Amino acid sequence: MTQISILGCGWLGLPLAKAMIENGFSVKGSTTSESKLAILDKFGIHSFLIALSEDKPIGDVANFLKNSSILIIDIPPKLRGSEKENFVSKIKNVIPYVEKSTIENVLFVSSTSVYGETNATITEETVPKPDTESGKQLLEVESLLQSNSNFKTTVLRFGGLIGEDRNPTKFMAGKVNIENPETPINFIHQEDCIGIILKIISSDSWNEIYNGVSPFHPTREAYYTQKATELSLVLPKFDHSKPSTKKFVLSNKVETVLGYDFIKTNL
Repeated sequence: MTQISILGCGWLGLPLAKAMIENGFSVKGSTTSESKLAILDKFGIHSFLIALSEDKPIGDVANFLKNSSILIIDIPPKLRGSEKENFVSKIKNVIPYVEKSTIENVLFVSSTSVYGETNATITEETVPKPDTESGKQLLEVESLLQSNSNFKTTVLRFGGLIGEDRNPTKFMAGKVNIENPETPINFIHQEDCIGIILKIISSDSWNEIYNGVSPFHPTREAYYTQKATELSLVLPKFDHSKPSTKKFVLSNKVETVLGYDFIKTNL
């Protein structure tokens, strides 16, 4: 039985771990919350309390990786607000443990923010030009992992993450003077995030870069207005005084190389 270690069993990592167990994998999962260990164990996930820091990882990283052949890193950088971090240093501190372990393949969950905000159609061949601190650090981590010859790394760049319990419309409701009304949305549903990761593993598709964005690109104004109406929320109001950025992110390789069919094509 193939064993997989998931570093970060949060909003995506936990349901991913559950799906992997359903598909016959043995799963080790990490959390930074001691109270969450019992939840992971309840679902058959071998739980570990691990926290990454800029100095060194805290927790039993060696045993977390022991006997696993695949490591999934699903930890978003915390670079908003006052408590900013050096995400690159955190991942750098984990790499020596990976090098000494049985890990053969790494899947790093990244973001389409590495492309920056641009008026262009984005594919996996597009040269990243991040314009945020988060995007810059994610791109540096991508390079660190993919340049390491001790294991093979596939990078999966997700668009905006949504799910049954997570939709940005709730934060947009009632707001006014929202910019970029004509900007297309580049979202992906949690179910498709999990589906793509399972497909990468079943296809043994390593040393690759994939965009993970649903082929559904209405404008921000059309999408948020429709969703706010469906959810009986106060409609957001948009500012049309400035041109909107037209950034389309395509997941060409997910569909053509992996042969993956999106589950949620209407978000």
